[in-house]
Amino acid sequence: MAFNIVLYEPLIPANTGNIARTCAATGTKLHLIKPLGFSTDDKYLKRAGLDYWHAVDLTYYESFAEFIDRHPNGRFFFIETHGEIYHSDVEYRDGDFFVFGKETSGIPVDILMHYPGQVIRIPMGSATRSLNLSNTAAIVLYEGLRQIGYPGMK
Repeated sequence: MAFNIVLYEPLIPANTGNIARTCAATGTKLHLIKPLGFSTDDKYLKRAGLDYWHAVDLTYYESFAEFIDRHPNGRFFFIETHGEIYHSDVEYRDGDFFVFGKETSGIPVDILMHYPGQVIRIPMGSATRSLNLSNTAAIVLYEGLRQIGYPGMK
């Protein structure tokens, strides 16, 4: 099963395409919560994902509520710059969900307040507000994969 990457209302097609390529390379499921800030026919989305879209296990959701309803037993980690815990201090399990917010505003506080202790962050200096979304997804995902022994990967 491995992991799940969840993008909450992503805005930038290139980020989503890059994340889709990472998902294809790692056997990670990709979940997109609408509304999306781009068309799924967007040339930048397709270019960033190159010709790997056929290898992506992709599911769309109309809302965060629908996403939660469809995964009632999921273990969720929300990645935010103000997270309380470093991403590398969590013991990940096969099947965990890594939830990333909108590039401009992150995950709404009214969602995060329901998941105390599950908001994590990647340590970084103060020169920038945040890391690029696709880089952040790769960093967190590969830490999880490292912890469970890179299943199905060579």
